[in-house]
Amino acid sequence: MSTPTPEVYEQGKGMDAHNQVMRGIRAEKEASYDPHQPTRVWLDEDNTPDGVKTSLTIILNTGGCRWARAGGCTMCGYVAESVDGGSVPHDALMDQIDVCLEHEAENSDEPADLIKIYTSGSFLDEREVGAESRRAIAETFGDRERIVLESLPDFVDREKLTDFTEEGLQTDIAIGLETATDRVRHDCVNKYFDFADFEDACATAADVENAGIKAYLLMKPPFLAESEAVEDMISSIERCADVPGCHTVSMNPCNVQRYTMVDELHFRDGYRPPWLWSVAHVLEETADVDAIVVSDPVGHGSDRGAHNCKECDDLVQKAIKDFDLRQDPSVFEQVSCECEATWEAVMDLERGYNQPLTR
Repeated sequence: MSTPTPEVYEQGKGMDAHNQVMRGIRAEKEASYDPHQPTRVWLDEDNTPDGVKTSLTIILNTGGCRWARAGGCTMCGYVAESVDGGSVPHDALMDQIDVCLEHEAENSDEPADLIKIYTSGSFLDEREVGAESRRAIAETFGDRERIVLESLPDFVDREKLTDFTEEGLQTDIAIGLETATDRVRHDCVNKYFDFADFEDACATAADVENAGIKAYLLMKPPFLAESEAVEDMISSIERCADVPGCHTVSMNPCNVQRYTMVDELHFRDGYRPPWLWSVAHVLEETADVDAIVVSDPVGHGSDRGAHNCKECDDLVQKAIKDFDLRQDPSVFEQVSCECEATWEAVMDLERGYNQPLTR
């Protein structure tokens, strides 16, 4: 990968020293990617304001998140999976969509009701996905019920949303807010925007008929003890649920990705991903908020993903998935393990200066 450099838009944002170091780390990537092939595509089920829907999730292979190319977030390594050079032409992006539709046709008898499109950056940033491609994608999926599009709050505006709502699609913008606490977002995640910017994006969506916001939160960014991460996550979910226009909150437990600061810390025993018990506890504590709250721990049970003792990981993960679909906290009463006592000790004893207490 060529050494990434910040564009004018990104200069002066975030932690300068971190961004400078991360540009060097991200330049270590050697893999190359085909601009005509999506990064990933899969079928699943998701909870939506209209109930549980079959979903087709698409990770488009673009030129990568512009903020990540400037240095970016401490935990995000997705830019390493992007096409080198910073851009993908319209025809190549539409080839990727065709590949995803072929995957759907080969693996499902019926078209998915819900389409989820991510770029590991901002779908609404026209430097990643141009206006021509955005409108063509809106038309392609105009016969579905709902679409989710990933974006930073900067790029959320009425015209881009109506490209999709005018096709008859219920349109949700997935914003990587990470936390409602500005200091944690700035200092632990290195994201440059404030909670007020998220509120503005929610207001924009609320003003467009059939549009809404899905907040993505990061469970346990670096430099927080387990108990601090849990406390911040509960508070963040509650604050997001109170914002008009935000109907869903997705809690994403931090996982260790290559070419990131979190990876550097983890390698030196300075970071442990969250406990699955923490994820379950947060879901229990926020089950009564006025929003759908879900979680899908990536890499659960591995050293680089949310995990407990390894013996109970799959059972707890299954309970989390069950909660996502049913929103019933009683599912967690069905799982237990001796390691829960260790988690409780970590919650009580771990502090920022001595974490992690366990691996």
